[in-house]
Amino acid sequence: MGQCGITSSKTVLVFLNLIFWAAAGILCYVGAYVFITYDDYDHFFEDVYTLIPAVIIIAVGTLLFIIGLIGCCATIRESRCGLATFVIILLLVFVTEVVVVVLGYIYRAKVEDEVDHSIRKVYNGYNGTNPDAASRAIDYVQRQLRCCGIHNYSDWENTVWFKQTKNNSVPLSCCKAALSNCTGSLTRPMDLYSEGCEALVVKKLQEIMMYVIWAALAFAAIQLLGMLCACIVLCRRSRDPAYELLITGGTYA
Repeated sequence: MGQCGITSSKTVLVFLNLIFWAAAGILCYVGAYVFITYDDYDHFFEDVYTLIPAVIIIAVGTLLFIIGLIGCCATIRESRCGLATFVIILLLVFVTEVVVVVLGYIYRAKVEDEVDHSIRKVYNGYNGTNPDAASRAIDYVQRQLRCCGIHNYSDWENTVWFKQTKNNSVPLSCCKAALSNCTGSLTRPMDLYSEGCEALVVKKLQEIMMYVIWAALAFAAIQLLGMLCACIVLCRRSRDPAYELLITGGTYA
């Protein structure tokens, strides 16, 4: 019965190490996705510390490649030192992922205040005739999220760009994608996206944080199972008489 238990634990542990390699790739992908998406919205969100969870999760993903290698070798060879190292590293990574989850929730709660603080400044800096980075960011967000203005298209009337152009129109990025003859004129509001961008940007950034949180939680659960299986193999290895016989006979490697 004991040998059956240790064999099952070893099988699960080897399988989990394969999952760790896959998880490493997924975690690195999630972290990279956060960086890429943040780059599209960075003008609306000035707190660069929001990227800390993404940095940590990429580091964890890289470390999981090494952990998977150590775990496979230690499990196959049934090395007490290797398995102990495996458990310790997994425990450290688990603690790190708990930190990621906590930071993710903290920054997720700060998103709305950050966006509300910076979005008006970004819109007031819009220059449609010679687009700079902030202007391109606004046009990108309005097209991608299908929104116009901060709360609605009428917010454009209070911007410097609108007052300078004096043509009673909003940027073409406010036009509904299905329309080919839209000029952005406020005389035809039915041609424009009616929803404001602030709420949608907040929602998008909070979704990004949730991706990080759920990824960290999912792999933390897998690591708990890995630590449990490794501990079972370690405990059974020291208690099982079959192992003691092998050690006494000098045949154990």
